[in-house]
Parts: sequence; C-alpha cells; structure tokens
Amino acid sequence: MLEADDIEFGDEVEPEVEPLRGRTRWLRFAGTFAVGGVLAGGLLIGVGSGAFAASFAVSGTSFEVTASQLRGTGFVQFPGIAANPDVAPHPVAINAFKTADLDNFCQSVFLPNNPFIGDLTLRITANGTAGMHAQDMVVQVAQVDGDFTLKNPEIGVDASQVSGGPAGVQGRDNDFGMQASDITIDNVKQVAWGTSAGTIAFKGMSLRIVAGNNQCIK
Repeated sequence: MLEADDIEFGDEVEPEVEPLRGRTRWLRFAGTFAVGGVLAGGLLIGVGSGAFAASFAVSGTSFEVTASQLRGTGFVQFPGIAANPDVAPHPVAINAFKTADLDNFCQSVFLPNNPFIGDLTLRITANGTAGMHAQDMVVQVAQVDGDFTLKNPEIGVDASQVSGGPAGVQGRDNDFGMQASDITIDNVKQVAWGTSAGTIAFKGMSLRIVAGNNQCIK
C-alpha cells in the first residue's frame, strides 16, 4: 500500500532516451477504422464476448509509458476504437500479450491547470529488470516507438481469427491482424488511452506527483 511519504511535490529529472528507429503511428490510420460500432460509454476493441478488456470507458487523457526493453509472449495486434461518451472516439491499435515484462518502467499522466498549484505530472516508476510484469495485458495504443523483433510472426491474419494472445481477445471480421509467439521491443516509447490486465506487478514501485510537465517521454 502506498504511504503518504510516497507522494511528493517537486521537479524530477529523468535521463535522456536515445532516438528510436522503428515507429507505428496508428492515428494516421483513423480513416480505415469504422466508428459506427462504438458502444456508448464503453471501449470497443472488437474482442469476443468472453474478453475481460472491453468493460471500461477510457478517460479523456492519454498517458505515456517508457521502458528500456519489453519482452512479451503470446502477442496479438489489431485496430480498434477507444471511446467515452464525453470525448471524441480515438482510433487505436490493440496490443495484447499473454505475458509482458518491462525493464526500467515509467508511466506518466499530465494533469494541467490545477487550481492554485498549476500543472502537475503523476509518475509511476519501477526500475530494474522486469520492473513491471503483466499477465493477460491489453493496451489501447495511440502510438508506440521502438526497435521491434517478432518471433514466429503471422502478419495479415483476419483479426477475428487471431488466437495467440490472451483468451478471447480478437478483432472484428475482415480487419487486419497480426500475431507472434514472442515479441521484444527495445527503447519503448508509448502513448496509450487504456490498459487492462489479469495481473500487473511492480518491483520497487515509486509514485510521485511532480510540478510541471515532466512526462516519461523526453
């Protein structure tokens, strides 16, 4: 459980992250995603009826994640829509993993224009190897940059037929999908709208509220 001493106000300096070569900008694909099927107040990710990840509405704020390396098993990906009744729908890539380990994990949310105290950033860090471990994790991604390696990839699978990820996580008929038995991403820089998982565990987690815009991606 987090104690009061874990929450501090103040500036925080993060080491710079080297520029990345690989890049997926899913917002460019907005025109290809049908928004007519968005569920009011919910998150449409095209999963089967038994999937656990479609049960919440996303907030109106995206968040950033960085890691020196992500290692995942049972990876699947397909397009979807993140929605909330009070904000515009967002085209996303659904990235799902049976397991995922992230080294030197950082997650941040920018909280602007707070009364009396101005801009703030909420940061969660878990340093070291596998600082963050997740099982059956589904991420609604707006953008992810990094150096990708896929093992046993299948690219161009009908999204409704992907079978390598968490149970029940599939896309819609005829949508583009891909899957791989294993994935490694070095120098991860990610912007997402939501994450759900069966389990998420942090080693040596630190939560800080810092002044200004001090997000993980530099």
